[in-house]
Amino acid sequence: MSPPTQPVHELHLELLACARCKGPLLPAVDNFLRCLDEHCQLTFPIVAGKPVLIDESRSLFAHQDYRETSKPTAPPVDGTDSRLRKLIRRLPRPSVNLSADRCFETMKQRLHDCAHAPIVLVVGSGTGGKGMARLQADPRLRIINIDPSPTSGAALFCDGHDLPFRSGTVDGVVIQAVLEHVLDPVRCVAEIHRVLRPDGLVYSEIPFLAPAHEHGFDFTRFTLLGHRRLFRHFREIDRGAVAGPASALAGTWRHFLATFGPSPRLSRKILLASRLATLAFEHIDQLIGQRAAGLDSAACTYFLGTRSEQPLADQDLVASYRGMLR
Repeated sequence: MSPPTQPVHELHLELLACARCKGPLLPAVDNFLRCLDEHCQLTFPIVAGKPVLIDESRSLFAHQDYRETSKPTAPPVDGTDSRLRKLIRRLPRPSVNLSADRCFETMKQRLHDCAHAPIVLVVGSGTGGKGMARLQADPRLRIINIDPSPTSGAALFCDGHDLPFRSGTVDGVVIQAVLEHVLDPVRCVAEIHRVLRPDGLVYSEIPFLAPAHEHGFDFTRFTLLGHRRLFRHFREIDRGAVAGPASALAGTWRHFLATFGPSPRLSRKILLASRLATLAFEHIDQLIGQRAAGLDSAACTYFLGTRSEQPLADQDLVASYRGMLR
């Protein structure tokens, strides 16, 4: 029987900071971490071995959301929904992520060139999105999964608007399909910039032409240029389409069909069933997803870059457009 894993707040206490003032934290006492700054002294509960490093005055999330006695609630799923979901899970999924494997290989090489045991934050994805297995399989990387959801598999709970890490202590950040769900993506990216060391790496994915999801926690979309401007305080290594126009069309078609459902339950059934009809169609993105026209109508875009002190000028941003409408 393997020994229990040491909690992340004990392994990396030197990296952690108060979510409000970014001051150092006192080691856990009575299942609480406490800010050492005499003007702050904010306390953070530890629930089931995981710290809740959230400043309630600046977040949609409250400490009481993480009580061990509370159980996650989910919308009811009837038998038909359940059978459809099981069937879809058994089907081979198309490879619609055109960027993650390649970008994560680049990240690994650069991280190992710059640090002995690089620290990588996976922000808001629980245990990570597509392609993350390439990073997780590397024992030399210290990966810390962070997320605000009480039902996620994150190592610690926090809000991306106020990352509870000291400035300049992180080597890489991965944030996949998260920034559309935050209220202020500019503030979140500023926090990523703050916690990264000089020349630290970031990989971001954000939907462009994609239907809303996550039950109300969905606020923003970005074109490829908009995505680049969001990360204007980073030097570009690569950017392009994660999933192209075929995926965008498939997603829109599924949601179009779902609008004919006379009730939310029937709409959900139509949405699940139509997934079966569009699985093969999304393979087309392997051929056209990175073409110029595909960039203008991508379902999702990505950006890979390094932290910089010199922002990209807007004139240079516009000049970097490489879509179809040149």
